[in-house]
Amino acid sequence: MELEGKIIQVLEARGGTSARTGTPWKVQSYVLEVPNGQYPRRMMFEVFGEDKIAAMNIQVGQELKVSFDIDAHEYQGRWFNSIRAWKVEPPTATAPVAETPGVAPVAAPQQAAGSFASETPAAPFEAEAGEGSTDDLPF
Repeated sequence: MELEGKIIQVLEARGGTSARTGTPWKVQSYVLEVPNGQYPRRMMFEVFGEDKIAAMNIQVGQELKVSFDIDAHEYQGRWFNSIRAWKVEPPTATAPVAETPGVAPVAAPQQAAGSFASETPAAPFEAEAGEGSTDDLPF
């Protein structure tokens, strides 16, 4: 899954040593604010692993597209959600790009005279009903 938004808080990193393997671990949590009209939504996600935390280098105020997985786990009869990011990148440009001074904007391509743009195209996969047709579908 993916969400685009702004990092509004970086929470304190947590770490420890795995009881099973004895290897150290580290996890960092972040809060992403997603614009949603008048009421923005917030999501807390985690990045697991000291190397990934350093490589992603997420800072407060950054606009990011976060790719993440959601999983749930049980602990002492209660269930908890885990939202773990596996990739962060700058958001894709969906808004129109502002004009650069001194650079002429590129015009949309014009249709040639006599084109068939105004005619209604035939529906794809349209089958003729006739002899030998075993299809009882009305289209």
